[in-house]
Amino acid sequence: MQTSISITRGEVLQQMEGYLKENMSTFLKSVEDSWQPADYLPDSRRDTFFDEVKELREKAASLSYDLLAVLIGDTITEEALPNYEAWFHELDNINRDRNNGWAEWIRGWTAEENRHGDLLNRYLYLSGRVNMREFEVSTQYLINDAFDLGTANDPYRAFVYTSYQEQATNISHRRVGQLARKAGDDQLSKICGMIAGDETRHARVYKAFVSKIFELDPSEMMLAFEDMMRKKIVMPAHYMREMGVEMGKTFGHFTDAAQRIGVYTSADYTDILDSLIKEWDIEHIKDLNGEAERARDYIMALPNRLRRVADRMPVPKLEYKFKWIS
Repeated sequence: MQTSISITRGEVLQQMEGYLKENMSTFLKSVEDSWQPADYLPDSRRDTFFDEVKELREKAASLSYDLLAVLIGDTITEEALPNYEAWFHELDNINRDRNNGWAEWIRGWTAEENRHGDLLNRYLYLSGRVNMREFEVSTQYLINDAFDLGTANDPYRAFVYTSYQEQATNISHRRVGQLARKAGDDQLSKICGMIAGDETRHARVYKAFVSKIFELDPSEMMLAFEDMMRKKIVMPAHYMREMGVEMGKTFGHFTDAAQRIGVYTSADYTDILDSLIKEWDIEHIKDLNGEAERARDYIMALPNRLRRVADRMPVPKLEYKFKWIS
């Protein structure tokens, strides 16, 4: 609820810190209860290791060109994790003391996310279909080039972004897994399913953060939501590039591949927005000032506008060969 006394972002985050501490066991899994990359890959200690790798390579050979390209792009995104943690630590009013709830969440989230790139990287290496040096060059570029998500140092905007992004990565990993199963690669399907499960849980947490902020500071939270939607949610890998390719162009070809095979489309972008509007009950938020009321009007009208644009967008043709794929 909103009081008649204005409240700062720092005060909001401070009030929420106890909520984080109380719920951390549901927000994060303990290390002891977490899956690890080694659980889903051939064990090099076993005599059957080379047979298992051979089977993995045979199944990976069935993946389509676009599916493999999307999987590689997803992996590069996950591998750039150091950037994402550094971004969190730059947010204003985030208490970084070791035992603070916000610091505990950032560390735990980072530790869980770190497994994703490790697992996918090893799968790609063993698959025998990827030019790993080109893949590693793109990963280094992405970390080196940094990124701009449009959030500045504002935690309200950052939580809108992560609510959106975690849902998008869940969709992408889940659908890659579904397509892998159809292609006969059950192992990759399980890998993607486990990662998608993490992303679902993380999205739920970030959406809960925003819900809490709407209770405490509704007008400022509404304005932050509107601002992010006007800017559009950009993927963290939008600066992705290959050696000798202009920054951003590789990402465009990556998203084309994702649209061709239905892994992530413009319709998904709008569906996520719809889900957030419902999740946060935007239509019924109370105690908004005049500027925030106008922001709500913009948000509520946006899904239909986006769908009209999406309906006119053609599916891009396959016209590009990635350096990542042998």
